[in-house]
Amino acid sequence: MKLLKHMWKDKLAAISLFIIAATLVVGIFAPLFAPHDPYEVNMELRFASSSWEYLLGNDHLGRCILSRLIYGIRPSVLWVLVVLAISVGIGAILGFIAGYFRGKTDAIVMRVCDVMLSFPGYVMTLAVIGILGVGLENILIAFVLMKWAWFARIIRTSVMQYAEADYVKFSKALGVSNIKIMVKHIVPVSFPDIAVISSSSFGSTILQLSGFSFLGLGIQAPKAEWGMMLNEAREVMFSRPELMLAPGLTIIIVVSAINFLSDSLQVALDPKLMTSRYKRQGQTLAAVVKLQGKEVA
Repeated sequence: MKLLKHMWKDKLAAISLFIIAATLVVGIFAPLFAPHDPYEVNMELRFASSSWEYLLGNDHLGRCILSRLIYGIRPSVLWVLVVLAISVGIGAILGFIAGYFRGKTDAIVMRVCDVMLSFPGYVMTLAVIGILGVGLENILIAFVLMKWAWFARIIRTSVMQYAEADYVKFSKALGVSNIKIMVKHIVPVSFPDIAVISSSSFGSTILQLSGFSFLGLGIQAPKAEWGMMLNEAREVMFSRPELMLAPGLTIIIVVSAINFLSDSLQVALDPKLMTSRYKRQGQTLAAVVKLQGKEVA
């Protein structure tokens, strides 16, 4: 409740939360919101301008651009959210194990992470796509393989800060099982860090998927995806720039909303940042009052 109240006070965060929530709802119920079949080809409407029936016009095959944007939410946002959940889940499990038990367990897990992180992310993604082939499923697998090690290392660092706390040592002395200690004492205090790094990675993953689809390595035709829509409109970008404008602006708006919400989430979950923000606001208010006092005098 406190988190929602804080975000509601931050107008930019509230607007960002509304945009993300609306995007997810529209993507889940795409058949209800899409005015036309996104795969219906009608060459008579090829490159047709905006109209009341087709609000954003039609593409090079006469397909409804608005419907394709709505259906493009599923691979561009919803499936990215699934991949992020899997990556964070794997990274959290291994990070908690490594950060809590330390010793040989920590050494083994971290050496595996070091090996995975030694490969550049895009190079590993291209290697997986080259082995498995192009397509949504394969690029999502590549994203999971690319990101879990990074999450594991970050979460392990967070867990290590709390694993040596006095209340954890006291629970161990009482004979409480390790699983109960992690669930009751470490997970709640580590959750803010996990939420922040997950939200910050959400936007970058959307950009990566759109980038690979733009290069022809991700979603394949005739499926709708924002990056692929940019690729399809590339040939007429000078004669019909509005075809690139719709998916481009959609990506910018959604990713910006995610980044703004991530910043607000970090401030809301970190008391130090919240205190510093209020302190800056107080200093600014005091300066304004002081300046007004001088003007009155």
